Formats: sequence, structure tokens, C-alpha cells
Amino acid sequence: MKKFGYFDSASYETPEKENKTLFDRIIHCNRLYFTLKYAVIVFRTRKQAVSGNYDTKAWADSSFYIFRFIEKAGGVFRITGMENICRDKGPVVFIGNHMSTLETMILPGIIAPHREATFVVKESLVKHPLFGHVMRSRDPIVVGRTDPRKDFEIVMTKGLDLLSRGVSVIIFPQSTRSAVFKPEEFNSLGVKLAKKAGVNVVPIALKTDFWGQGKIIKELGPLDSSKTIHFRFGESFPVSGSGKAENQRIIDFIEESLREWKE
Repeated sequence: MKKFGYFDSASYETPEKENKTLFDRIIHCNRLYFTLKYAVIVFRTRKQAVSGNYDTKAWADSSFYIFRFIEKAGGVFRITGMENICRDKGPVVFIGNHMSTLETMILPGIIAPHREATFVVKESLVKHPLFGHVMRSRDPIVVGRTDPRKDFEIVMTKGLDLLSRGVSVIIFPQSTRSAVFKPEEFNSLGVKLAKKAGVNVVPIALKTDFWGQGKIIKELGPLDSSKTIHFRFGESFPVSGSGKAENQRIIDFIEESLREWKE
């Protein structure tokens, strides 16, 4: 059986814990436990990034570490289509919906073992006192989210440069995280970048509202173990014409997946 990075196959489902101990129920599923474990990895990776030792493997390793303690905190993952991550020989543009902090933390552990990649991120994230050093170490495409024209120019310029160097780009076309998917807010920026660079698109549908948004610190929201965590990677495809049909194809892929996963 072919391994896919940290996983034994191209699909993964969190094993059912038939004999969950009292310790698991009281400690691991506790929000305080989760927050403390998350803080440990955040400070550790920040230290690595500041010292210049946070490379792609370290990024993937820390992401998978978070993956594992999300499972310990009651999170159940269902991931499919990982074979589509590495099907293309050259770089690709990953385009998906944006629901919570969880996908930003988990996607590196799924994608980075197969190919070099980085995110399109908001400027506030690279300036964040805790996450800034880590994000800057990954050489992301930084946008302000206030001037669409300027953001377009930045994504096209740096995106083309990254893709020409073999680095894939992960983009969430929505302006902000949202538990409800709104197609009208899903712009075609990622599709346009792929077309201009002459690379394929890999759509991502995800449902990550297990990890809610915090009232004080957005990244430290409540956890809801009744909600399954879903990631689905679609088959890659090229972009032709205006890209309108391709963007709609991604929207349809996301909407169909979310309807299937409705709980």
C-alpha cells in the first residue's frame, strides 16, 4: 500500500476509540488542555522560525503534531483525495473554502510532504506577535484585503514568481473565515493566477467548524467534537478562457461536498 506523507493511504479516517479512558474524557477533550498544547507548539515553532531553522519539514511536522492532538481533543478527521495533491509533476494552485483556523494549521501536514507550498495570507497574520515569524518563514503571498486591485497585482506578481520556482500556492478566495459558504464571496483570484502561470488547479472542499472562533483571540475558539472534520481534494484541471467556468466548477465541488457532510 502506497503511503501519502504521514498517512498510510490516500484516504484517512480517525480510528474510533473503543476503549477511551477516563483520563482521555476528562483531560484530552478539555478546551484548556487543547489550548495549552497548542500554545506549546506555537512558541516552539516561533523559536525555530526566529532562529532560521523552520524549514518545510519542520512546518509539516508541527502541522501533523497539531493534527494528532486535535484527535486527542475529540476531533474526528475524514480526508479523501490525497492522491490529487501529488498527481501533477509541476506546481499547482490549491483553491478552497475557508472556515476556521484549523485548515491553516492542518493543510501543511497534508500537502508539504508532497510538494513545496505556501499560502496567500492577510497582512495582519505576518505581523502577528505569535504567528508572524512562522508565516514569514514560509515566504507567503501577503495581501491587505482592503484594496482588491492592489491585492490582485500582488498575487499575480509574487504568485507567478513562486510557481515559476516550483512552489505551489494555497489560496482561500473568501475575504474571511466563515462557517457558512457563500459563493458570491468566492472570487476568481486563484483561478486567474493558475491561468496566467499555466498551471493546474486542485480544488479543496473542507468543513472545519469543529474549531470555532474565539471572542477575544480568534485562533483560540471553542471545540465541538460533535462536528466531524472533513478535507476533500478534487482532481486537478487546467484553466482556459476567462476562468469563469473553472471557478464555478470549484464552487460546485465545495457546495456538493458540504451538502454531503451536512450534520
